[in-house]
Amino acid sequence: MRAIGLYEHGTPEVLHTVDLPQPRPGRGELRIRVQAAAVNPTDTVLRSGQRDLSGQPLPLVPGMDVAGVLEEIGPGTDTGLRIGDAVMGIVVPRGSHGAYSEQLVLPAESVTAAPRGSGPVEASTLPMNGLTARLALDTLGLDPGSVLAVTGAAGAMGGYAVQLAKADGLTVVADASETDEELVAALGADAVLPRGADFAAHVLERFPEGVDGAVDGAMLHEAVVPAVRQDGTVITIRGYDESSERGVRFQPVLVVDYARERQKLDTLRQQAEDGVVSLRVASSLPAEQAAEAHRRLEAGGVRGRLVLTF
Repeated sequence: MRAIGLYEHGTPEVLHTVDLPQPRPGRGELRIRVQAAAVNPTDTVLRSGQRDLSGQPLPLVPGMDVAGVLEEIGPGTDTGLRIGDAVMGIVVPRGSHGAYSEQLVLPAESVTAAPRGSGPVEASTLPMNGLTARLALDTLGLDPGSVLAVTGAAGAMGGYAVQLAKADGLTVVADASETDEELVAALGADAVLPRGADFAAHVLERFPEGVDGAVDGAMLHEAVVPAVRQDGTVITIRGYDESSERGVRFQPVLVVDYARERQKLDTLRQQAEDGVVSLRVASSLPAEQAAEAHRRLEAGGVRGRLVLTF
């Protein structure tokens, strides 16, 4: 089968078409014919070598989001899905097991039906970022009526955090550049404030006692702390966990903790069907143009997800 992988870390040009054996599902697993795989910052981190992946078999195949058609059910697998169903899933990449593949075997708990009314390109944008946002909010555990700050709100994970927080009954204050203000407001943010290092100061103008918690998709880290009330929590990505002031705690989240939370993924599917969350696609490209997708993502300014098609 065809996949997009790399034998050495580097610039986007290290991504090439590779030929791999077709995987077969074992007990508790499903095989998906992949039609679309979203491109995420975690993929560029893997490709560029910012994470130590020594010891993993080559080629490395990136990708954490897929959508396609269920083609095979492993023996003894408990699933309500049927062969031929349109599905989406979250991938925990390791070695040559990654989403940029024509065929992929996943645990049944990592797969659910694709949202009705969406194609595979749209469906592939939901699992990883949607589950990351869900995990962030579940970790905070804020009560309805609490105030949440979201940085990086125009991005995929940040946008889902805004929408899911509103569905949870939270008041949301979010950041945006001038060109993204309309987008972030349309996602449901109650207050849209200028992005950047001064975000906390702008938050305190609206909420002098600070917000109850924050989801820091923009990785402002210490710069967002003044906006959070004493003993509050800032959810971080990419493992950031440092000491802070006034008892404010940094709490990193890793979506792999929700990679087998099928019910939570299926709830996201339902919320997409109900219009609670938006499936945002920047553009789609043939899988062979993965290098170009990585270049575009790293150049910045992408709103919605770039998606590779097979």
